[in-house]
Amino acid sequence: MTLQLGDTAPDFTATTADGEIDFHEWLGDSWGVLFSHPADFTPVCTTELGAVAALHDEFARRDTKVAAVSVDSADDHRTWADDIAETQGHAVNFPMIADEDRKVSELYGMIHPQASDTATVRSVFVIGPDKRIKLTLTYPASTGRNFAEILRVIDSLQLTAGHKVATPADWKSGEDVIITPAVSDGDAAVRFPGYRTVKPYLRYTAQPSGS
Repeated sequence: MTLQLGDTAPDFTATTADGEIDFHEWLGDSWGVLFSHPADFTPVCTTELGAVAALHDEFARRDTKVAAVSVDSADDHRTWADDIAETQGHAVNFPMIADEDRKVSELYGMIHPQASDTATVRSVFVIGPDKRIKLTLTYPASTGRNFAEILRVIDSLQLTAGHKVATPADWKSGEDVIITPAVSDGDAAVRFPGYRTVKPYLRYTAQPSGS
């Protein structure tokens, strides 16, 4: 199954290391990140889950829930979680979904036969409160993810969902943003007093307040 931006994130019920989860119900009105890892007890994945655990407060500040998924069992997840806490210094504090029947992996297209017939690639899905997919990323198994970038994208998505702006290359929260072409100059003067025009199609303004 190929999921695209704007598609509804498939709902599912699954077992986790801490019990059963109904995905849409668990998300509620929050933003969500669903990310897969190829296998338990693997070195890169161990560092990734530790990194996400360390960023718990950052995700919470953005009202974003995180869940990880792999095709290994809940028992394996629980044992591996002990290793993650020991080696990374942060205990896993988010659901670890056990997808032994590959139902979730197939719903989200996380198994790429050219990479592996059985294991998931490093997929990331950012899901909005409307349950629609806002971002997809896919990494090869050998490359650990940059979760600071995923937080940066969530900042951009949340900002642009509420204001008629876009974020430029390498933007970070607090920096100037771009006024979208759909906003006329007259409307921009009201919405974004003091904005600056570089080209008729390229107009900058301070990041809107309250975001």
